[in-house]
Amino acid sequence: MPLTGPVDGESVPGLFPAPELAPPATRGGAERATRRGVATARGDDTGRQLAFFGTEATEPTVADLAGLLAGPAEGSVMGGTARLAVVVDAAWRVHALVAELEARDLPTSWAAAGGGRHTVRTAYTRVLKPLVAAWLHGSAKHPPDAFHLGGRGLRLWFVAAGSVADSDVLLRLGPAIHQRVGAALAAVGLPAVPEPGPDGLAYRITGRRLLNRFAELVGDPPSTVPRTAWPDRG
Repeated sequence: MPLTGPVDGESVPGLFPAPELAPPATRGGAERATRRGVATARGDDTGRQLAFFGTEATEPTVADLAGLLAGPAEGSVMGGTARLAVVVDAAWRVHALVAELEARDLPTSWAAAGGGRHTVRTAYTRVLKPLVAAWLHGSAKHPPDAFHLGGRGLRLWFVAAGSVADSDVLLRLGPAIHQRVGAALAAVGLPAVPEPGPDGLAYRITGRRLLNRFAELVGDPPSTVPRTAWPDRG
């Protein structure tokens, strides 16, 4: 099992232990996605098609973790290996992130970070070295020229640092920001500008059309996410 659990004897946050992942054919939302795909293929009037770039159109890969780096995640390199770490503010985020990282066969642990927060981090692994190295300029985080976002990257960003506020979606950024992040959002049909928030700068996705687009891209919520914490598909 890649999941190593809490470190330093920390007790697990609510919603743990993390569930075993179901096979892809039965994983949360997959059956509904299959039905939608079949209906579209048959020409049924479902009112919705599979979102291009969305989670339902691709398989999970390590490259998706660029979505975490677009947010507050930090990368570090040690020799030929690297790891990612991100501090999250709710137990459901720990739960969902562990499942996402496990789906990519990345050893993962978590620890209390104070104030009800937890740090979720991968082990140092060669698998992450190309991604993390591409984002680091010295010790500073900087999106590479080839940075882009798809549905799975956006999903990871939202799980780690996204929220629904006044019907809008906020995507919190880390301490470093670069225009390529905004350009990557615009490229998938989500133009936005960063604005100050209680936890630092965040991109605000607003307006029914853009919110529907975002919800289509990130897919259905994990089973452990509070319903009001996840964007609705209109």
